[in-house]
Amino acid sequence: MIHVNQTGQVPTVSLYGLSISRLGMSDTVQYLTQVINSRQPHQVITANPIMVMKALEEPAYMQIMKNAELLVPDGTGVVWAADKIGTPVQERVAGFDLLHELMKVGESYQWKVYLLGSTPEVIQAAAERLHLQYPGVTISGYRDGYFSADQDAEVIAGIREAAPDLLFVARSADTQEPWIAQYKDQLQVPLMMGVGGSFDVISGKTKRAPIMFQKMRAEWLYRLMSEPTRYKRMLALPQFAVKVMRDKGNMTKP
Repeated sequence: MIHVNQTGQVPTVSLYGLSISRLGMSDTVQYLTQVINSRQPHQVITANPIMVMKALEEPAYMQIMKNAELLVPDGTGVVWAADKIGTPVQERVAGFDLLHELMKVGESYQWKVYLLGSTPEVIQAAAERLHLQYPGVTISGYRDGYFSADQDAEVIAGIREAAPDLLFVARSADTQEPWIAQYKDQLQVPLMMGVGGSFDVISGKTKRAPIMFQKMRAEWLYRLMSEPTRYKRMLALPQFAVKVMRDKGNMTKP
């Protein structure tokens, strides 16, 4: 088992200069519970190979990932890479599952949650379903993700007024982490996390990969089969694997 050390620091593995948490789901949730109770703004990024490749190509994105308070090993490829360099993570911590685990704990603490992203129909359905599934958690507000930069101040004001303990953001891959990073200090939410397509699944618009694909660590393949238009983005996966094999002895540096 891998645990937070006595000084409260999360054990990490360095992949190309990015400090990825080695904690499993249970310890991650326990650590983030303490974070939320501390009331200090934290950005959590669910790191996957596509993000790592983007960070290596774009210095600004690399800095966003480095500045985040916690990077969890969401992608199977990240788990595999950590194992390759001999510093394995305890397990994959999928963002979708982490969202639900935090909601479960949130019932005990009566946390307030704000949902931001996706379409108006999807975000409303996701809010309704989460309220039914976790009645002890207050959905203090929600808004779709289709707003422009000149509306940011209005969106931030709405979130601050709702005063959530957790903010889940589902926007495009190029937008959600940079948006949280840019406005983290203004938002003043204890835990902020990008959740990708999670609202689509929660709302019932799309289905999560079947258990068989999850056990095979091939959710990416199911997504590609379901949405063939994602193939260009998915090209980063084999590119990441090839790069890891080539750089195996020197992956701790950018």
